[in-house]
Amino acid sequence: MKRSSLRIAAVALCLFVCACHNAGGDKAGKDRGPPEVGFRVMHPTTVELTTELPGRISAFQTAEVRPQITGLIQRRLFAEGSYVRAGQPLYQIDSSIYRAAASQAEANVASARANEAAAAARAERYRPLAAEQAISQQDYSDALAAARAARAAINQTSAALSAARTNLRFTTVPAPISGRIGRSLLTEGALATANQAGPLAVISVLDPVYVDLQQSAGDLLRLRKLLAAGNGAAPLSAEVRLKLDDGSDYGMAGRVEFSEVTSDLATGTVTLRARFANPQGLLLPGMFVRATFAQASQAGAFLVPQVALTRDAKGVAQVFVVGPDNKAVRRPVMTERAQGDAWVVTGGLKDGDRIITQGVGKVKPGQPVKPVPESAPEGHNKPKGNGPGKPG
Repeated sequence: MKRSSLRIAAVALCLFVCACHNAGGDKAGKDRGPPEVGFRVMHPTTVELTTELPGRISAFQTAEVRPQITGLIQRRLFAEGSYVRAGQPLYQIDSSIYRAAASQAEANVASARANEAAAAARAERYRPLAAEQAISQQDYSDALAAARAARAAINQTSAALSAARTNLRFTTVPAPISGRIGRSLLTEGALATANQAGPLAVISVLDPVYVDLQQSAGDLLRLRKLLAAGNGAAPLSAEVRLKLDDGSDYGMAGRVEFSEVTSDLATGTVTLRARFANPQGLLLPGMFVRATFAQASQAGAFLVPQVALTRDAKGVAQVFVVGPDNKAVRRPVMTERAQGDAWVVTGGLKDGDRIITQGVGKVKPGQPVKPVPESAPEGHNKPKGNGPGKPG
């Protein structure tokens, strides 16, 4: 009986302690008051429409070194990879056949001039004789025709001489432009032909260089519609920054010079071309880069932290705003894109609105809240508890 009485007393004591604890907890919960939330005051600003696109380096100017005649390459007159100037000799092709052709053409011109002199003299002698009818008029006409044919032969052989001299000059292959020349694609002793498929070498101008960027045709269409609609949007003279393949930034800025007037049928993209100075030769044709630039600016937009914006079941963007009576108000907003760690909001907010950025998950529409600036540490004014080692 004594053991049963002790058990009953222990159970009653436990129930009493639990009831006291629950009463204290309820009282503490009631004393907590509205939840504390951090807010940020919104002000409209001008936001740049920043775009990041993949790109590829291409040479500012490229020229293929090609032979104009057929012959064996006797000498290569340049160092591969060096800088060459326009007109500088690059290859020497065997010129013996073309020199002989030029000498033959010179002889043909001399022969034609001799024949023209004899024909002209004959026609001059026949002229008085024909006037006195000492010879027939037909003989005089034939002499005049022979003199004219001889003069035409001079022109014909002179043209052949000019062509022969041109071919002789083509035995030395010059650089068509100034720039950096690549490797030689044919060696000494190889046969070069006037209609060969590949060039002898390629010269590229690498300062400046072009960066060809690929932008979605849909994105470009939306940008043009935005600019056409007004709404504070204005085009910018796009300054482009590059990020290289190793993740580093290129030190110089470039500018977009033009965009293609057609969209690529295979990829649905439009090519934009930017121009960059390349004095150190760091950018090489064929390299892949990423370019960041602002295509336009939009005035009157708000930058809302991404943590403050949520979406409902229908996907509508919304934020919580601290109302005049410190109650949480759900506000639908219009957002177009993200920029960094913020959403660009173009509708639904006004200057001076206090949006909740901290504690969003613990508020409900119409619920009273205790707003503090978001820079203040959350719970900074909570009552302090007893120090360590002190009884509760």
